[in-house]
Amino acid sequence: MFMHNKRLQYTVRVAEPNPALASLLLEQFGGPDGELAAAMRYFTQGLGDEDPGRRDLLLDIATEELSHLEVIGSIVAMLNRGVKGQLSEAALEEADLYMAVNAGGDSHTQSILYGGGPALTNSSGVPWTAAYIDSRGDPTCDLRSNIAAESRAKIIYERLINITDDPGIKEALGFLMTREIAHQKSFEKALYAIRDNFPPGKLPGLEPYANMYVNTSQGEGDRTGAWNEGPQWQRVDDLTQYLPVDGGSGHAEVRLPPDQDAAVAAMAARQMSDPDYDPLTGADLGAGPGAGRTSDEDHGGAQDMADARQMAQAHEGVK
Repeated sequence: MFMHNKRLQYTVRVAEPNPALASLLLEQFGGPDGELAAAMRYFTQGLGDEDPGRRDLLLDIATEELSHLEVIGSIVAMLNRGVKGQLSEAALEEADLYMAVNAGGDSHTQSILYGGGPALTNSSGVPWTAAYIDSRGDPTCDLRSNIAAESRAKIIYERLINITDDPGIKEALGFLMTREIAHQKSFEKALYAIRDNFPPGKLPGLEPYANMYVNTSQGEGDRTGAWNEGPQWQRVDDLTQYLPVDGGSGHAEVRLPPDQDAAVAAMAARQMSDPDYDPLTGADLGAGPGAGRTSDEDHGGAQDMADARQMAQAHEGVK
């Protein structure tokens, strides 16, 4: 059961209206790393968690995230409050009112469509979606995701703090940013309170591949470190030596029943390409400058020469 306390968790003090800033702050209202997404992520995880301690933690933080949603929404509403009244009462001349609601970002949508109230969208006006909730129902997986989510939200708050000089807003955003740090610490403790929490899930990894580092991006810029070299790793640099890693043929195979095997063979025979057939195609017939070689050797050769001459002349002109 919920009961709403009319006092905010942190006092909102806005020095002056700023619809453009309000639009940007919506990122933490209805965006993928915003407070609503966090609250819904932790509520759904908590309701399904079988561990009493984790359930209590998740429901505590989920409820606090709703209070943070209220803080952000209140800031947005205060930043939009002036233009909201002007738009409602047509208190400005048409041109001035147009400029007021088009202050920047998605401010025109917020003013016209939502009347200056905080909308469940991100800063670009994209509606909030449950697709932001990436829970998988396994605590070792979900707690890691929660840690990452709190980290991302902390970075977004940093960037929002950097784009405003309103001291009251800076203070409120600093409080919200700091709560992301505290939540991350709680989730880290909850994760490591689970013994054998890595790898996630129940099934162990396959031993031959658990220590393999595959250097698939080779050339200038190769670097080594604890993440890819040392006694913990079997480093693979010569890919051809290890492919396929299972010792098989490396080709996809399937056993088909006789009737399906015959049908596939008939289809392959009917659709077979003839490597010795070089027909004249529509591209050949319509070829012009820049088409490259075509099936018509005379035309293609002449065109190649013409293209070469044209490029040489252009190069001389540049000099």
